[in-house]
Amino acid sequence: MKLLVRNLSRTTTEQEIRILFSAHGSVTECNLVLDQETGKSKGFAFVEMPEEAEAKAALSALHETRVAKNKIRVKVAQ
Repeated sequence: MKLLVRNLSRTTTEQEIRILFSAHGSVTECNLVLDQETGKSKGFAFVEMPEEAEAKAALSALHETRVAKNKIRVKVAQ
């Protein structure tokens, strides 16, 4: 299941996101979206978790939690 993580701090790294979601299950892919010109984070990422139950657990546990002072939003990617 692919999840969209929004409202990330511009300083949050791909590794930090992977660690955050790995606490709830296996993560096969984690892509932090970067601005092509500046190379800085655009504030959102995609996380791929193969087990639907683990992905749903991560979604409910992490949605609207604070990460680096920002309240992140997690939802199923369309």
